[in-house]
Amino acid sequence: MTTTNFRFDIDGDGIALVTWDMPNRSMNVIDMTVIAELATIVEAVAGDAAVRGAVITSAKETFCAGADLAMLERMRGLYVDLATKQGEEAAAKAVFDESRKLSLLYRRIETCGKPWVCALNGTAMGGGFELALACHYRVAADSPKTRLGLPEIKVGLFPGAGGTQRVARMLPPSDALQFLLKGDALTVDRAKSMKLIDSVVAPADLIKAAKDWIKAGGKPVAPWDAPGFRLPGGAVYSKAGMMTFPAANAIYRRETYDNYPAARAILQTVYEGLQVPMDVALRVESRWFAKILRSPQAAAMIRSLFLSKQELDKGARRPAAAPPSRLGKIGIVGAGFMGAGIAQVSAAAGLQVVLIDRDQEAADRGKASVHKALSDRVNKGRMKSVERDGLLSLITPTADYAALADCDLVIEAVFEDRKVKADVFARIQEVLRADAILASNTSTLPISSLAAGLAEPARFIGIHFFSPVDRMLLVEIILGKQTGDKALAAALDYVRAIRKTPIVVNDSRGFYANRCVLNYIQEGHLMLLEGIPAAMIENSARMAGMPVGPLALNDETALDLGLKILRAAEADLGAGAVNPAQKKLLEDMVEGHGRLGRKNGKGFYDYPPGQPKRLWPGLADLVPKRLAREEIAAIDVEELKRRFLVVQAVEAARTFEERVVTDIREADVGSILGWGFAPFTGGTLSYIDMVGPASFVALCRSFEKKYGRRFAPPKLLVEMADKGETFYGRFAPGGKSQAA
Repeated sequence: MTTTNFRFDIDGDGIALVTWDMPNRSMNVIDMTVIAELATIVEAVAGDAAVRGAVITSAKETFCAGADLAMLERMRGLYVDLATKQGEEAAAKAVFDESRKLSLLYRRIETCGKPWVCALNGTAMGGGFELALACHYRVAADSPKTRLGLPEIKVGLFPGAGGTQRVARMLPPSDALQFLLKGDALTVDRAKSMKLIDSVVAPADLIKAAKDWIKAGGKPVAPWDAPGFRLPGGAVYSKAGMMTFPAANAIYRRETYDNYPAARAILQTVYEGLQVPMDVALRVESRWFAKILRSPQAAAMIRSLFLSKQELDKGARRPAAAPPSRLGKIGIVGAGFMGAGIAQVSAAAGLQVVLIDRDQEAADRGKASVHKALSDRVNKGRMKSVERDGLLSLITPTADYAALADCDLVIEAVFEDRKVKADVFARIQEVLRADAILASNTSTLPISSLAAGLAEPARFIGIHFFSPVDRMLLVEIILGKQTGDKALAAALDYVRAIRKTPIVVNDSRGFYANRCVLNYIQEGHLMLLEGIPAAMIENSARMAGMPVGPLALNDETALDLGLKILRAAEADLGAGAVNPAQKKLLEDMVEGHGRLGRKNGKGFYDYPPGQPKRLWPGLADLVPKRLAREEIAAIDVEELKRRFLVVQAVEAARTFEERVVTDIREADVGSILGWGFAPFTGGTLSYIDMVGPASFVALCRSFEKKYGRRFAPPKLLVEMADKGETFYGRFAPGGKSQAA
């Protein structure tokens, strides 16, 4: 048998060893070629009386990363093409047939009459773990690095190769739903305790253990195909079932506001599938999977959260001619909350870190905060104390700028104050190595203006982290007017080293992320000033798909910082650059009532120790306008939701027109990872495409007339609407069209 992706060997005991090893790939993935070759192997095992059973494993460090999502995106393309040529029904059937091939293959493994064992030598995700679940026995090599899971929900899909049905027959429905809806990865020990795998052995014993199970008479029958099988949690209409599904539906709506079709489909497939035999259940799953695969939400999420993110992670924006950066030692000036977070993620990447502040005591406090954060992980069992101590040993706190002399990259992370930053830059330049790169973590101040006093602005760049640094996945890299390719390459190499996703933007006040997110926060402020109750504002924002309401987000970022940003904009650009009503609101909060946000326990919310946060009752007295009960009842919540999304998306379109953002992938990925723009939309520009540029422009004009110029659509968007264009049609990555 000749195959490209698998090696097939039969030992003297008649046991086939199927070794998965895709050429020219670091990890195995499932594509149409893999499906076809594995189907051939399954039939060879089933049809050869001399073969007692089969073991499938991987020659790579991991078992399988899951299905090739580019393959799934092509299936959706097939649907769009056939719908135009042959009609909706023919297109839907074609997608159903194509998307079901893997499910049918796994069912054939399960029912072929020969025992199959999956020998998991490393991480198995998505369709790779579904393959393991379809085998009759699962044995995993003992490794702390191995993760097992079904994360499809995170890209707008759900397990469509039998995962929902097998998991729901292996676990009680409440546990199965939690596993499927969260998409979390499990350690091998956790997977074994949940009975999703059968055995954990030393890596050297993996294949032997798998073959021994077959030799010992392992049966080629799944539990649900055996007579008398009973569901672990009882029937759907049992007392236990009725305690699970209504509650699960309520939790789903509370957490998603029905924005995620794939999550709803998981509930539906499990609920329906547990009431019918396995083959019927798999058909139910396949029909729902084909439906979700055709949804605009899945298309947008796959494109942004997998394909585009992967391309950016691999250096899509890195200057091709720049040589690899040799980053061994990093300097960070400013040991406050942000600086300490940057030090933590840098040390976690194995980099030596010099952490500087105004005096030794302040620098030591910065390292102590890293110690506390890591100790919290140790206490929760997420890190070993020896790992924490090793990471801390890489961080050297000091007040001596001379310690920066041998650093490859120095990042300034002090207050958002031009004078303070200028003083810091002057001291850094005195010791900075001639070939080292200097960066600023500024969140709003234009990089070109900060570079004005530097001797070599070509070596200066913005590296803007988001808070909290250790948890946020995005880093915004800002190019000043004179920033050179070497600085850009070094910044991208650094971001890749710390395992975060970069977006590259051109200089602008607030850059990309803060321009959009500050519009979101401002909209919450202005709604409050309109008399809309704070609770309605916060809940409407979450219903729109935002992770937190604008008032809660402002508390997290600090109200006094927001006031400083407004005043800086006013000083630089004039009074017309800020909304006076918003400025007064923040002045009243910060200076009138001392409410700075979460950091001092009081902002738009109160933060009583040991208790959940709650909206500050004094807000009602602070707002100049109060609505009557009947006026509140008449508020259109759908309009509030649209206002929140539109005000961010229209600003994103402005940044694209102004060439602050020049790559639509970065606009979309950045908006989701940077501040949590409704993920089901695929990002700010994908949202405009999803609504349709013509409809979006009409919505903007309606809101502009009602609420003001902040909703005015930019010329580019109006032009696209008039021509019937979309962002991904006109500015597709790799195409010739560029931002206007």
